[in-house]
Amino acid sequence: MKNVLLCSFVLIVLLSCDRISSKNADTKTILRDTVLQDTSVVKKNLTLDQNFDTTDYISKISALAHDSIVDNWPGIHVIPEKGALLPYNRVIAMYGNFYSKHMGILGKISKDELITLLQKEQESWENADTLTKVIPAIHYIAITAQSKPGKGKTYRLRMPPKQIEKAIDLSRKIKGITFLDVQVGHSTVQKEVPTLETYLLNPDVHLGIDPEWSMKKGEVPGSKIGTMDAADVNFVIEYLSELVKAHKLPPKILVVHRFNKGMVTNHEKIIPTPQVQVVINMDGFGFPAKKRDSYRRFVGGMPVQFTGFKLFYQNDKLNAPYKLMTPAEILNLYPKPIYIQYQ
Repeated sequence: MKNVLLCSFVLIVLLSCDRISSKNADTKTILRDTVLQDTSVVKKNLTLDQNFDTTDYISKISALAHDSIVDNWPGIHVIPEKGALLPYNRVIAMYGNFYSKHMGILGKISKDELITLLQKEQESWENADTLTKVIPAIHYIAITAQSKPGKGKTYRLRMPPKQIEKAIDLSRKIKGITFLDVQVGHSTVQKEVPTLETYLLNPDVHLGIDPEWSMKKGEVPGSKIGTMDAADVNFVIEYLSELVKAHKLPPKILVVHRFNKGMVTNHEKIIPTPQVQVVINMDGFGFPAKKRDSYRRFVGGMPVQFTGFKLFYQNDKLNAPYKLMTPAEILNLYPKPIYIQYQ
């Protein structure tokens, strides 16, 4: 309980007079309408309890918001456990599935070409933001939505272990991390995420969930945009949190894809934990003005914890005014994305 209170006090220092509705205050354990005059004891205790430099963490969170203190970001502030990757690092990920050329860059080019491309993107981000270390990543779709019912009529297909291990081995070759992405189809995150536990027990393996392919009303995946509720996301957060605690792992990153309002319902009820860092990833393609607007409305404007931004090598680079946005342009977004995905 002491740690919860301490984290809540630090939240007040960061956000001053954050206006979070009272109906969510109890679930987020936030002490509102309080200003802590002397934070030295709190910071010292947090450092002793978690071996964590709280002052540095708060400074980096503030920098993502362009050093501004505003009412709507971050939506909730959680002091992570030691070993957290965000916001100390920016993750630059290559996305897709090795079986398909249509699901992302992972299936379009050879391994050597992929490594060269990722190194190029990594260097461009390091040059654009010299204060933030870059971690390369492979973001592999380990469970894919399908247009056919398949066995069990779940409209999803689990990738074989060799393919998942291929993704993890590739990320380790580039000294990076792995994200395993889940498209549930007619199944659920409650059923699908635990099937990846063997891999998630690795400290360098993280998770992504994609509401676009979660068909709550029985539609064929791809025929319309799917949805997940905060309850789905919170299940995954709690599941990962228990893994981290039980196996003494460093905090996990959970990427949740989003490009419209309906994809994630009740976003304000999503509850990050010290063991799980939540990234809402702007997943839409289009010309820069459209992408900036979607990011402003559905990611930065509907804040949870951290933000991400996806770039499409093909669909973002159609005829003018389409073009692939540069790191400098993306860093002008509010808040600055800490996770970047290339498809």
